[in-house]
Amino acid sequence: MTKTERATTDLLLPPGSRVGIIAGGGSLPVEVAASAAEQGYPPFVIIMEGEVDRMAELSRYEHESLALEGIGSLIPLLRRHSVTHLVLAGEIKRRPHLLALRPSLSLLAVIPLVVKALARGDDGLLKVVARGLEARGIKIVGAHEIVPNLVAGEGVLTEAAPTKSDWLDIEAGLAAAKAIGALDIGQAAIAVGGRTIALEGIEGTAGLLDRAKLLRGHGRIAGRTRGVLVKCAKPGQELRADLPSIGPQTVDSAHAAGLAGIAVEAGRSLVLEGPATMARANALGLFVIGLPPGAEPHHG
Repeated sequence: MTKTERATTDLLLPPGSRVGIIAGGGSLPVEVAASAAEQGYPPFVIIMEGEVDRMAELSRYEHESLALEGIGSLIPLLRRHSVTHLVLAGEIKRRPHLLALRPSLSLLAVIPLVVKALARGDDGLLKVVARGLEARGIKIVGAHEIVPNLVAGEGVLTEAAPTKSDWLDIEAGLAAAKAIGALDIGQAAIAVGGRTIALEGIEGTAGLLDRAKLLRGHGRIAGRTRGVLVKCAKPGQELRADLPSIGPQTVDSAHAAGLAGIAVEAGRSLVLEGPATMARANALGLFVIGLPPGAEPHHG
Protein backbone atom coordinates (compact mmCIF):
# COMPACT_ATOMS: atom_id res chain seq x y z
CA MET A 1 0.00 0.00 0.00
CA THR A 2 1.51 3.35 -0.99
CA LYS A 3 1.20 6.70 0.73
CA THR A 4 -1.09 7.93 -2.03
CA GLU A 5 -3.50 5.04 -1.72
CA ARG A 6 -6.43 6.17 0.38
CA ALA A 7 -9.72 4.81 1.56
CA THR A 8 -11.47 2.52 -0.86
CA THR A 9 -14.81 3.53 0.64
CA ASP A 10 -15.37 7.27 0.49
CA LEU A 11 -16.36 9.11 3.61
CA LEU A 12 -20.11 9.58 3.26
CA LEU A 13 -21.16 12.65 5.22
CA PRO A 14 -24.27 14.79 4.78
CA PRO A 15 -23.92 17.91 2.54
CA GLY A 16 -22.42 20.84 4.43
CA SER A 17 -20.54 18.61 6.91
CA ARG A 18 -17.35 19.97 8.45
CA VAL A 19 -14.75 17.62 9.92
CA GLY A 20 -12.86 18.76 13.02
CA ILE A 21 -9.79 16.99 14.38
CA ILE A 22 -8.62 17.14 18.00
CA ALA A 23 -4.93 16.64 17.28
CA GLY A 24 -2.50 15.07 19.74
CA GLY A 25 0.98 13.65 19.15
CA GLY A 26 2.22 11.30 16.45
CA SER A 27 1.41 10.88 12.77
CA LEU A 28 -2.27 9.89 13.13
CA PRO A 29 -3.70 13.46 13.05
CA VAL A 30 -1.61 14.18 9.92
CA GLU A 31 -2.90 11.06 8.14
CA VAL A 32 -6.51 11.80 9.16
CA ALA A 33 -6.28 15.45 8.03
CA ALA A 34 -4.76 14.49 4.66
CA SER A 35 -7.40 11.82 4.03
CA ALA A 36 -10.31 14.10 5.00
CA ALA A 37 -8.98 16.86 2.71
CA GLU A 38 -8.50 14.40 -0.18
CA GLN A 39 -12.08 13.22 0.22
CA GLY A 40 -13.41 16.77 -0.06
CA TYR A 41 -13.74 17.67 3.63
CA PRO A 42 -10.99 20.22 4.44
CA PRO A 43 -10.59 19.78 8.20
CA PHE A 44 -10.51 22.26 11.04
CA VAL A 45 -7.67 21.16 13.33
CA ILE A 46 -7.69 21.79 17.07
CA ILE A 47 -4.04 21.63 18.08
CA MET A 48 -3.73 20.47 21.70
CA GLU A 49 -1.02 22.65 23.21
CA GLY A 50 2.15 20.81 24.18
CA GLU A 51 1.03 17.54 22.56
CA VAL A 52 1.40 17.96 18.78
CA ASP A 53 4.80 17.07 17.32
CA ARG A 54 3.88 17.38 13.62
CA MET A 55 2.96 21.08 13.70
CA ALA A 56 4.29 21.97 10.22
CA GLU A 57 2.06 19.38 8.54
CA LEU A 58 -1.05 20.25 10.58
CA SER A 59 -0.74 24.05 10.43
CA ARG A 60 -1.36 24.02 6.65
CA TYR A 61 -5.04 23.40 7.47
CA GLU A 62 -7.33 25.89 9.19
CA HIS A 63 -6.46 25.47 12.86
CA GLU A 64 -6.52 26.88 16.39
CA SER A 65 -4.59 25.89 19.51
CA LEU A 66 -6.35 24.79 22.68
CA ALA A 67 -4.89 24.12 26.12
CA LEU A 68 -6.06 20.94 27.81
CA GLU A 69 -7.30 23.06 30.71
CA GLY A 70 -9.33 25.14 28.24
CA ILE A 71 -11.33 22.12 27.06
CA GLY A 72 -14.46 23.88 28.36
CA SER A 73 -14.28 26.29 25.40
CA LEU A 74 -14.21 23.41 22.91
CA ILE A 75 -17.95 23.42 22.11
CA PRO A 76 -18.12 27.18 21.32
CA LEU A 77 -14.92 26.75 19.23
CA LEU A 78 -16.43 23.88 17.22
CA ARG A 79 -19.69 25.80 16.72
CA ARG A 80 -17.80 28.89 15.55
CA HIS A 81 -16.17 26.80 12.83
CA SER A 82 -19.38 24.90 11.95
CA VAL A 83 -17.84 21.53 12.87
CA THR A 84 -20.39 18.69 12.59
CA HIS A 85 -18.11 15.64 12.84
CA LEU A 86 -15.14 15.36 15.19
CA VAL A 87 -12.19 12.95 15.18
CA LEU A 88 -9.99 12.34 18.23
CA ALA A 89 -6.56 11.61 16.75
CA GLY A 90 -3.14 11.27 18.34
CA GLU A 91 -1.70 10.84 21.77
CA ILE A 92 -2.51 13.13 24.71
CA LYS A 93 0.25 12.39 27.20
CA ARG A 94 -0.39 15.04 29.82
CA ARG A 95 -3.20 14.92 32.35
CA PRO A 96 -4.99 18.25 32.81
CA HIS A 97 -4.66 19.85 36.22
CA LEU A 98 -8.19 19.72 37.54
CA LEU A 99 -7.86 22.96 39.52
CA ALA A 100 -6.63 24.74 36.40
CA LEU A 101 -9.62 23.68 34.29
CA ARG A 102 -11.32 26.86 33.19
CA PRO A 103 -15.01 26.18 33.78
CA SER A 104 -17.64 27.21 31.27
CA LEU A 105 -21.35 26.51 31.14
CA SER A 106 -20.76 23.79 28.53
CA LEU A 107 -18.11 22.10 30.69
CA LEU A 108 -20.04 22.25 33.96
CA ALA A 109 -22.45 19.62 32.67
CA VAL A 110 -19.65 17.09 32.16
CA ILE A 111 -17.34 18.01 35.06
CA PRO A 112 -18.59 15.13 37.28
CA LEU A 113 -17.77 12.70 34.45
CA VAL A 114 -14.40 14.37 33.85
CA VAL A 115 -13.52 14.08 37.55
CA LYS A 116 -14.48 10.41 37.48
CA ALA A 117 -12.33 9.77 34.38
CA LEU A 118 -9.33 11.55 35.89
CA ALA A 119 -9.77 9.72 39.19
CA ARG A 120 -9.60 6.40 37.31
CA GLY A 121 -6.26 7.58 35.94
CA ASP A 122 -7.09 6.52 32.40
CA ASP A 123 -7.18 8.53 29.21
CA GLY A 124 -10.95 8.66 29.45
CA LEU A 125 -11.09 12.47 29.48
CA LEU A 126 -11.51 12.77 25.73
CA LYS A 127 -14.07 9.95 25.72
CA VAL A 128 -16.03 11.82 28.39
CA VAL A 129 -15.82 15.05 26.41
CA ALA A 130 -16.93 13.05 23.36
CA ARG A 131 -20.11 12.01 25.16
CA GLY A 132 -20.79 15.62 26.08
CA LEU A 133 -20.25 16.68 22.46
CA GLU A 134 -22.55 14.01 21.04
CA ALA A 135 -25.26 15.15 23.46
CA ARG A 136 -24.86 18.58 21.83
CA GLY A 137 -25.19 17.29 18.28
CA ILE A 138 -21.53 16.92 17.24
CA LYS A 139 -20.93 13.41 15.91
CA ILE A 140 -17.72 11.63 16.95
CA VAL A 141 -16.06 9.71 14.11
CA GLY A 142 -13.23 7.17 14.51
CA ALA A 143 -9.91 7.87 12.76
CA HIS A 144 -10.23 4.42 11.19
CA GLU A 145 -13.52 5.50 9.56
CA ILE A 146 -11.74 8.33 7.74
CA VAL A 147 -8.55 6.40 6.89
CA PRO A 148 -9.64 2.73 6.72
CA ASN A 149 -6.33 1.71 5.12
CA LEU A 150 -4.58 2.37 8.46
CA VAL A 151 -6.45 -0.55 10.05
CA ALA A 152 -4.24 -3.62 10.53
CA GLY A 153 -5.11 -6.53 8.27
CA GLU A 154 -5.31 -10.14 9.42
CA GLY A 155 -2.41 -12.57 9.01
CA VAL A 156 1.33 -12.10 8.51
CA LEU A 157 1.96 -8.58 7.14
CA THR A 158 5.74 -8.83 6.65
CA GLU A 159 8.31 -11.03 4.92
CA ALA A 160 9.26 -12.67 8.24
CA ALA A 161 6.70 -14.87 10.01
CA PRO A 162 6.42 -16.10 13.63
CA THR A 163 8.13 -19.37 14.54
CA LYS A 164 6.54 -22.01 16.78
CA SER A 165 8.24 -20.50 19.85
CA ASP A 166 7.09 -17.00 18.82
CA TRP A 167 3.50 -18.29 18.87
CA LEU A 168 3.96 -19.27 22.54
CA ASP A 169 5.05 -15.68 23.21
CA ILE A 170 2.08 -14.32 21.24
CA GLU A 171 -0.31 -16.45 23.33
CA ALA A 172 1.28 -15.34 26.62
CA GLY A 173 1.42 -11.68 25.55
CA LEU A 174 -2.18 -11.72 24.34
CA ALA A 175 -3.45 -13.14 27.64
CA ALA A 176 -1.53 -10.46 29.57
CA ALA A 177 -2.60 -7.59 27.28
CA LYS A 178 -6.25 -8.67 27.61
CA ALA A 179 -5.90 -8.85 31.41
CA ILE A 180 -4.42 -5.35 31.81
CA GLY A 181 -6.90 -4.03 29.23
CA ALA A 182 -9.78 -5.32 31.35
CA LEU A 183 -8.30 -3.33 34.27
CA ASP A 184 -7.98 -0.24 32.01
CA ILE A 185 -4.22 -0.10 32.62
CA GLY A 186 -2.81 -0.46 29.12
CA GLN A 187 -3.03 -2.22 25.77
CA ALA A 188 0.30 -4.00 25.40
CA ALA A 189 2.54 -6.69 26.88
CA ILE A 190 5.90 -8.26 26.05
CA ALA A 191 6.43 -12.00 26.32
CA VAL A 192 9.77 -13.81 26.09
CA GLY A 193 10.34 -17.55 26.32
CA GLY A 194 6.60 -18.24 26.65
CA ARG A 195 6.03 -15.95 29.64
CA THR A 196 5.13 -12.29 30.08
CA ILE A 197 8.05 -10.14 31.22
CA ALA A 198 6.65 -6.59 31.00
CA LEU A 199 3.25 -4.86 30.93
CA GLU A 200 2.35 -1.45 29.52
CA GLY A 201 1.62 1.19 32.13
CA ILE A 202 0.92 4.90 31.98
CA GLU A 203 4.21 5.49 30.14
CA GLY A 204 2.83 3.88 26.97
CA THR A 205 4.31 1.40 24.51
CA ALA A 206 7.54 3.38 24.00
CA GLY A 207 8.26 3.20 27.75
CA LEU A 208 7.37 -0.49 27.83
CA LEU A 209 9.88 -1.25 25.04
CA ASP A 210 12.54 0.88 26.77
CA ARG A 211 12.08 -1.20 29.93
CA ALA A 212 12.42 -4.45 27.96
CA LYS A 213 15.62 -3.12 26.38
CA LEU A 214 17.01 -2.33 29.86
CA LEU A 215 16.06 -5.80 31.14
CA ARG A 216 17.94 -7.38 28.26
CA GLY A 217 20.88 -5.01 28.75
CA HIS A 218 21.08 -5.97 32.43
CA GLY A 219 21.07 -9.67 31.56
CA ARG A 220 17.60 -10.26 33.02
CA ILE A 221 16.55 -11.62 29.61
CA ALA A 222 18.89 -14.08 27.91
CA GLY A 223 20.62 -12.38 24.99
CA ARG A 224 19.60 -14.88 22.33
CA THR A 225 16.00 -15.32 23.47
CA ARG A 226 13.45 -13.92 21.05
CA GLY A 227 10.28 -12.22 22.25
CA VAL A 228 7.10 -10.54 21.02
CA LEU A 229 5.25 -7.27 21.64
CA VAL A 230 1.47 -7.83 21.65
CA LYS A 231 -1.04 -4.95 21.41
CA CYS A 232 -4.81 -5.31 21.46
CA ALA A 233 -7.88 -3.19 22.17
CA LYS A 234 -9.17 -3.15 25.74
CA PRO A 235 -12.30 -5.25 26.27
CA GLY A 236 -15.26 -2.94 25.68
CA GLN A 237 -12.94 -0.24 24.30
CA GLU A 238 -14.41 2.91 22.77
CA LEU A 239 -13.17 2.20 19.24
CA ARG A 240 -13.53 5.81 18.09
CA ALA A 241 -10.68 6.93 20.33
CA ASP A 242 -7.28 5.57 21.29
CA LEU A 243 -7.16 2.42 19.15
CA PRO A 244 -3.90 0.51 19.70
CA SER A 245 -1.36 1.62 17.12
CA ILE A 246 2.15 0.88 15.91
CA GLY A 247 4.47 2.83 13.63
CA PRO A 248 8.09 2.90 12.43
CA GLN A 249 9.31 3.96 15.90
CA THR A 250 7.57 0.94 17.47
CA VAL A 251 9.44 -1.35 15.07
CA ASP A 252 12.78 0.33 15.82
CA SER A 253 12.19 0.12 19.58
CA ALA A 254 11.08 -3.54 19.39
CA HIS A 255 14.25 -4.35 17.46
CA ALA A 256 16.39 -2.43 19.97
CA ALA A 257 14.76 -4.52 22.74
CA GLY A 258 15.80 -7.71 20.92
CA LEU A 259 12.26 -8.77 20.04
CA ALA A 260 11.44 -10.98 17.06
CA GLY A 261 8.17 -9.32 16.15
CA ILE A 262 4.92 -7.53 16.90
CA ALA A 263 1.38 -8.93 17.05
CA VAL A 264 -1.63 -6.60 16.87
CA GLU A 265 -5.36 -7.16 16.74
CA ALA A 266 -6.57 -7.00 13.12
CA GLY A 267 -9.50 -4.68 12.50
CA ARG A 268 -9.04 -3.00 15.90
CA SER A 269 -5.48 -1.65 15.65
CA LEU A 270 -3.85 0.97 13.45
CA VAL A 271 -0.60 0.71 11.50
CA LEU A 272 0.56 4.32 11.18
CA GLU A 273 2.73 5.29 8.22
CA GLY A 274 2.02 1.77 6.93
CA PRO A 275 4.52 1.53 4.04
CA ALA A 276 7.37 2.93 6.17
CA THR A 277 6.47 0.67 9.11
CA MET A 278 6.45 -2.51 7.01
CA ALA A 279 9.60 -1.51 5.12
CA ARG A 280 11.38 -0.95 8.44
CA ALA A 281 10.19 -4.30 9.83
CA ASN A 282 11.34 -6.09 6.66
CA ALA A 283 14.73 -4.33 6.74
CA LEU A 284 15.26 -5.39 10.37
CA GLY A 285 13.86 -8.92 9.91
CA LEU A 286 10.96 -8.47 12.34
CA PHE A 287 7.53 -9.98 11.76
CA VAL A 288 4.27 -8.06 12.13
CA ILE A 289 1.09 -10.12 12.37
CA GLY A 290 -2.58 -9.22 12.61
CA LEU A 291 -4.43 -11.54 15.00
CA PRO A 292 -8.13 -12.25 14.33
CA PRO A 293 -10.33 -9.53 15.89
CA GLY A 294 -11.39 -10.49 19.39
CA ALA A 295 -8.86 -13.36 19.44
CA GLU A 296 -8.61 -15.06 22.82
CA PRO A 297 -5.49 -16.89 24.01
CA HIS A 298 -5.66 -20.70 24.01
CA HIS A 299 -5.04 -22.02 27.48
CA GLY A 300 -3.26 -25.27 28.07
